Amino acid sequence: MVRALVVGEALVDVVVGPDGEALGRHPGGSPANVALGLARLDHRAELLTWLGQDEDGALLVEHLAASGVDLVEGSRGATATSTATARLDEAGVATYDFDLDPVVPAVDLDALSGVEGFDVVHTGSIAAVLAPGASVVEGLLSRTRHRATVSYDPNARPRLMGDPDVALAKVLAYVGISDVVKVSDEDLEWLRPGVDPLDVAGSWLMRGASIVVVTRGGGGADALTAAGRVHVDSPPTDVVDTVGAGDSFMSGLLDGLARHRLLGADRRDALRAVDEATVRDVLTHAARIASITCSRPGADPPWRRELDDRTDRTDRTDRTGPVRPGAALT
Repeated sequence: MVRALVVGEALVDVVVGPDGEALGRHPGGSPANVALGLARLDHRAELLTWLGQDEDGALLVEHLAASGVDLVEGSRGATATSTATARLDEAGVATYDFDLDPVVPAVDLDALSGVEGFDVVHTGSIAAVLAPGASVVEGLLSRTRHRATVSYDPNARPRLMGDPDVALAKVLAYVGISDVVKVSDEDLEWLRPGVDPLDVAGSWLMRGASIVVVTRGGGGADALTAAGRVHVDSPPTDVVDTVGAGDSFMSGLLDGLARHRLLGADRRDALRAVDEATVRDVLTHAARIASITCSRPGADPPWRRELDDRTDRTDRTDRTGPVRPGAALT
């Protein structure tokens, strides 16, 4: 188990189907989803966010607490809890409209981390780039780097982030202080249109990150490290929707690195020297977790016990005959 501080937005997803029918209100927000995924994988996850004292805020607090996520003190000072309207197309792919307050409260990191400290600090998406909260987030990560692994997922929202060149400058500032970066090919197409995603990832690796992962939806994922490039395919999955899939991949990526004892400031050199076999194992683990999330509605990442149960079933199947790759995940 590692101790993780996740910084950024928690909000309520208002899901609308292809026909315009309201399908429900679900807790969400990229950083909150990552914290939830880590907690369900039996890590100690603490979320620094910005919620209101309203029904949506209460929904989020209850949802996070039920999975073991602790809210950092001072996270409930917003006038109203932010919302995102997720509009699903016929394939279940979501696009978003937002009504949000991106402020993140300033905290005393020394008081927060105490004697034990954090092994990893993660941020990404809206709160990391929109003023005035972005300066708090960037400052927090800069102060944290000497004591924890820093991870980052841009998770770009073009309708909110405006000019991609301006957004890219902010993204690169985070890349420069991060050890682990996960980015989707769609994000890179918006930030660097027409440029090969692996070329962008390589340039980000040169800025100081130890591992840069590019996710490609159904096309799998690629990781670049000092040891080279590793690709894994996405497991075959009956997709219900993709809400929270990238966040589940992110929590799975951190969980995989934790399993190999590669998180924590004292493991920074080991992370930088990670070998291809380890990276492949970590990516496969993260892709598996994301595929499970895609197989059910909303941002509903798996629990550790689900992974263990599915592994047991796969092992038993392997002993009795061949199995289609990924079949245990469908």
